[in-house]
Amino acid sequence: MDNRLAFLRTVEPFNLLPPEVLEEVAALLQEVTHAREAVIYHQGETKLRGVDLIIEGGYDTFFFDSQQARRLPEFYGPSTCYGGVSVLLNKKRSLRTVQARAGTRVYFLHRNDFRSLCLGYDAFFQHFTTRYGHLMLDEEYAQLVHPGPQAPQNFIAADELYSRRMAAVELREVLACPGSTPTHEVARLMAKSRSSCYFVLGDDGQQIIGYVTDITLRDKVVASLGDARLPISTYLDSPTRAVSSEAFVYEALLLMFRTKTRYLLVESPSSGYRGFISRNKLLAEQAQSPFLFIQGVKQAVSLRELRRNWQKVPDIVFQLLDRGVKPEIVNQVITTVADTIALKVIEDVIRELGPPPAKFVFIVLGSEGRQEQTLLTDQDNAIIYEDKANEHREEVRDYFLGFSTEVSDRLNEIGFSFCEGGFMAKNPKWTHSLSHWKRNYTEWLHESNPENVMRFAAFFDIRFLYGEAAILDELRDFLDTELQKPLDRFLHYMATNALQYEPPLTFFNNIRTFAVGDQQVVNLKKIMSPIVDAVRVFALKNRVFATNTGQRLVALRQLGVFTEKEYQELLQSYYYLMGMRLKKQAAQMMQDKLPPDNYLDPKKLTKVERVTLKEIFKVIADFQLKIKVNFAKMLS
Repeated sequence: MDNRLAFLRTVEPFNLLPPEVLEEVAALLQEVTHAREAVIYHQGETKLRGVDLIIEGGYDTFFFDSQQARRLPEFYGPSTCYGGVSVLLNKKRSLRTVQARAGTRVYFLHRNDFRSLCLGYDAFFQHFTTRYGHLMLDEEYAQLVHPGPQAPQNFIAADELYSRRMAAVELREVLACPGSTPTHEVARLMAKSRSSCYFVLGDDGQQIIGYVTDITLRDKVVASLGDARLPISTYLDSPTRAVSSEAFVYEALLLMFRTKTRYLLVESPSSGYRGFISRNKLLAEQAQSPFLFIQGVKQAVSLRELRRNWQKVPDIVFQLLDRGVKPEIVNQVITTVADTIALKVIEDVIRELGPPPAKFVFIVLGSEGRQEQTLLTDQDNAIIYEDKANEHREEVRDYFLGFSTEVSDRLNEIGFSFCEGGFMAKNPKWTHSLSHWKRNYTEWLHESNPENVMRFAAFFDIRFLYGEAAILDELRDFLDTELQKPLDRFLHYMATNALQYEPPLTFFNNIRTFAVGDQQVVNLKKIMSPIVDAVRVFALKNRVFATNTGQRLVALRQLGVFTEKEYQELLQSYYYLMGMRLKKQAAQMMQDKLPPDNYLDPKKLTKVERVTLKEIFKVIADFQLKIKVNFAKMLS
C-alpha cells in the first residue's frame, strides 16, 4: 500500500488529491501487465473501462490516418496517466491507438471511480479538460480526432469540392494563335477543334495576352458588324486568369466568380500551362455545390430574387459547417455571394443612370474588405474616382453621390443593412476623388488621435470590388510611401486600440459574462477583435497590404514577425471562434427564426468547447503581451 501511495504522488493530477483520498484510490488500483508490442486500444473503437497509470515500460500512442500512416506519435512513460481525456470527453472511446513497450506494468482505475474524483475535485478534472482544449488548437490533432463523417450527408457540401486539387481535374488543351491572325481564320480554327475558346499570343509568340470565345465573336464581330478580316487582337477579351494546378477546386471557382471570367488557365509550378477549363464544365462536376447557387445569384433579375437568394445563405453556411468545412472557406463563400449580389446591383444602377463621367473604383472595407463576413453583416463601402478638371468636378461628384445612394438603398432592401457608423459610399465623406483620399490618409496618419485611428483601421482593410483597379493600386502605392515615414504616435494609438479589450477570463480561470436579457453571455465579435486589431498593427508596421487576417498572418510569419507556434495558435484560435460564431448565427436564423447576433452563452457549450475557449483566451492574452513588448516605447 505504501508503494502505491508513493507512486500516486508522482502522477499528475493524482498528486493534487488530499492524502486521505489518495489512500482510498490506492486501495482501488489493479495491477496489469502487457506484452511487448501488444495493441491495447484502437483509436475511436475501443471503449475504455477506466484509466491506466503507468508504473514501468510505457505506451506508444498515435493516430492512424486514412492511409494507415502513424500520425502525431506521443509516448506515455512511467508516472503518466492514459485514458482520462478519452473517458471524459470522447464517449469513453480511446482517442488514440495504444501499443505497449517491453516490460509494461500499469495500475488500472475503473472509470466510475475516476469520474467520482473528477466530480469531487475541480482541479483534478480541469487537468484533463485543459489538456484537451490545448491540443484541439492544433489543426492536425483536431482533424484526426474528429475527421467527420466519410459520406456526404447533404446536397450542399461534397468532400471532393474542398479536398480535390486542380491537378486532378480533366483539362482542355490550350489552343493559341498570334494576335495578328485574321479573325475569320480564328473562327475556322475554333470550329475545326470544336473549341469555344481560343487564346491569343502577344508579339513575342509566347505570352498569352487574351482570349476569344463564341460569345466574343457573336457580340463583337457578328452583332456589331465587325470586320472579320481584321487581326483577332482587335476583338480579344482580357485579361486572362490562371490558377496553380496545386490549388483546390473551390479556390478556382471562387477566383472565376470574383473575376467574372468564364475560362481559367491551369499552370504547373514547373512546366507552364497544363490546360484550361470553363466555369460551366467545372460547375457541372460539382453536382449541387454552393457554387451552383452563386451561379443562380448571377442570373437573378430582380431585387426580390436577390433578397430570396441572400436569405438562403444561412442554410448553406449551416450545412457547410455541419459537414466540417473550414470556417475560412465558409467566409469565402459568404463573401463571394455578397460580392456577386453587390456587383449585380452596381451594374444594374449604371445601366439605368448611364455611363459614369469618370473612372472610379467601388471598394469594400471592414469585415467585408477582409473577406471575413458573418451572417450579421452591414454595408461597409466607399468610392474613389479619378481627379477631373475643375469645370467637371461638381458634375462628377453629383453623379457618384446619386449612384452610391441608389446602390446602398438597393443593398439595404436585399438585406445588407445600412452601416450604423456611416461607413458607406452614400455618405458624402466616403465618396471622393483620388487626391482627396490621399489627403484623408495623410491626415489620419500624421494627425493621430483615437477617432482618426479608428477611421484608418476601417480604411486599411479595403478591397477592390468594381471599376478601375489601377486607382486603388495608386492609393496603395501612396500609402506604402507614407508608412515609411516616422509614425510613432500613430502606431501608439493603433497598439492601444488592440489592447482595449481583455479576454473575459477571471483570475480563477472562469469565463466572465454579462447579462443580455435572461442570459449570461460573452460577445464573440469582441473576443475576436483583439486578434484582428493586433494582426493589423503588425501588418501596418511591416507594410503588409494583404487585407484578410489569415493572409496577413501568413505574410508576417514569412517575414519572421511571428514564430511558427505563434502563427498556428493565432490562426487556429481565430478560425475556431469564427466557426463558433457562424454556426451560432446560422442556427439562430434557421432553427430559432431570430435575427443573428454575436452573443454566446458559455453554459450551452460542451465541456470541450468551454475548455478550448479558455485556451484561446490565454493565446489572445499572450498575443497582447507581444504587442506591449514590441510597441513598449510607443505605449510608454
